[in-house]
Amino acid sequence: MDELGYLPLPEDGASALFQVINQRYLKSSTILTTNVGIADRAGAFGDATVAAAMLDRLLHRATVVGIDGPSYRLRGHQKHSDLIRQGVNARVS
Repeated sequence: MDELGYLPLPEDGASALFQVINQRYLKSSTILTTNVGIADRAGAFGDATVAAAMLDRLLHRATVVGIDGPSYRLRGHQKHSDLIRQGVNARVS
């Protein structure tokens, strides 16, 4: 699941997602990406109880990898912007 918590889930959406996580728990791997910290999950799911139950299952036997740095998706845009900036600076000099 990519960008879990990017948009808040309605109550029925959080409940449905919990059911999916619960069915997969201890049976299959689940990979999530998110920019929402573990402590902020209740806000993303709208229900602290559902968030706690989901986190309990997701974090049990989990490996959490924190990545801090520029966006992978924006790297091409950044390279393009840098080239334009270099070209403009070369003309000004």
